[in-house]
Amino acid sequence: MKAIRYLSWALRAVLFLLLLLFALKNTDPVTLRFFFSESWQLPLVLLLLIFFAFGAVLGVVACTARLLRERREILTLKKEIRRLSEAQMAQKPPIDEPPQVLGR
Repeated sequence: MKAIRYLSWALRAVLFLLLLLFALKNTDPVTLRFFFSESWQLPLVLLLLIFFAFGAVLGVVACTARLLRERREILTLKKEIRRLSEAQMAQKPPIDEPPQVLGR
């Protein structure tokens, strides 16, 4: 198990170094032009980071509605199971005698 943990940390460190080198290589300023002659001038790596973060937030927001709908459905199904279980218990007559073993 420890070998997997060390391998995981080594892969994380390599990925971090690759991303750091990518960021250091892409510090040139770029101009982002909007409508109505509006523009921003930012380093390329910062612009990429902003759009990545925006995409991640948009993805989380898109999944939230489905997650909430599934939670409501789970609660409804749990209530239905509880109701059916209580109805089944009410229909069974109580057992007064222990079961008898045949052949004795």
